[in-house]
Amino acid sequence: MADHRLRDVGGTPGGLGDFLIGFAMACIGGYLLANQVSVVGAYWSFYGGNTFGITLIPMLFGIGLLFWNGRSLIGRLLTIAGALFILAGVIANLHIYFQPTTLFNTLVMLILLVGGLGLIARAIRPHA
Repeated sequence: MADHRLRDVGGTPGGLGDFLIGFAMACIGGYLLANQVSVVGAYWSFYGGNTFGITLIPMLFGIGLLFWNGRSLIGRLLTIAGALFILAGVIANLHIYFQPTTLFNTLVMLILLVGGLGLIARAIRPHA
């Protein structure tokens, strides 16, 4: 264990160059791919029209109970459950779109990402 050199990646001999090149490729490909994605929020709907306010009731009631009695188990449960319900609703109402781009740009992004991940995986294998 004490005989490891800096170029030994993942506890195997060699592979530092493959790892660094793969990491750079994966970062660039991931950035370019994420840059082409748009995330848009939609209106909150829960059994009808815009009903975001109704989902605040359990959390606000729980917070009120916690201000009345800081050790209230029901208050804690309502606050946590209400916050989780709001978070789940926000995530459920997101729409994710891939912006129009050329086939060449898409291939470059995917090749950089997948090729970089492949080089990172190759770097942890022992090298001669």
